[in-house]
Amino acid sequence: MTPIRATPGLMLAAILWMTAAPARAQDTSTAMGTGTGSGPLVKYGKWVLAAGALSMNFLAAKAHQNADDNFDALEARCFDDHSLCAVDGSGSYVDAESERLYQESLRYDSQARAWLFGGETALLASAALFVWELTRHTDKPDNIPFEPEVRSLYRATGVGVRVGF
Repeated sequence: MTPIRATPGLMLAAILWMTAAPARAQDTSTAMGTGTGSGPLVKYGKWVLAAGALSMNFLAAKAHQNADDNFDALEARCFDDHSLCAVDGSGSYVDAESERLYQESLRYDSQARAWLFGGETALLASAALFVWELTRHTDKPDNIPFEPEVRSLYRATGVGVRVGF
């Protein structure tokens, strides 16, 4: 059985599918038009995107390490026997194993770039959702028994507690 390779596009599609929210008209928790707070897409999506960013950056580091390992193996071959690193007119290695190591290194570098791009995109999207949620106006809940109060006074700052009955 062949394993499914996760690409940044596939990861993003899976994240969007898992965090899909019902349409506002389907939301029965609040009256139409009077919704407060963020919907589940923003509320949970920011955390999913942050976790995805961490995961993709981890995968980028792993791919980069694989590229380094292949290149180090190629370099070791070249130091041991210089004839194994001869190149032809097109710039390819004459030795098949040296060429394979070089191509593997390039392939892993390309994967690392793709994972980094996906991870940074997910990080930016997550940050945007955090800012979006923080800047949205939400009504204060009715069940707050007391709340701190800070006032700017002439040459002083007043601090107190307001108690609701």
